[in-house]
Amino acid sequence: MHLLVALDDSEPGWAALEYALREHPDDEITVLHAVSLSESSYGEFAHLGAGPLLEQHRERATGLFETAHDRAAAAEQSLATELVEGRPARAIVDYARDHAVDRIVIGSHGRTGVSRALLGSVAERVVRRAPVPVTIVR
Repeated sequence: MHLLVALDDSEPGWAALEYALREHPDDEITVLHAVSLSESSYGEFAHLGAGPLLEQHRERATGLFETAHDRAAAAEQSLATELVEGRPARAIVDYARDHAVDRIVIGSHGRTGVSRALLGSVAERVVRRAPVPVTIVR
């Protein structure tokens, strides 16, 4: 089975990775981090410009991936990493569709009510659009 773990630098994101490592020790795991310049703050984009801002996001992703590899090694497992550009929910679904993924594992921030309505939920959008089963971890 090929698992896609959507990883951001959050507690639920790391919980999703830990779940995948613990529950699927013999499966292929790809950790995906999506970078969206359109979701960066206006001041950040205006101050740095697209090129430097993208490079800054890539450097952060490299750190995330190093930590993910360390956690996998501690569990005596290996994993692949992928950095993609685009809105996170769409990027996750597109990657799963294009790369023969069998299941998506994603963390949920557990927002409810107004904050969920205003901020949206990447996990919820992934569940609605995914071509494969999705496991949401909190």
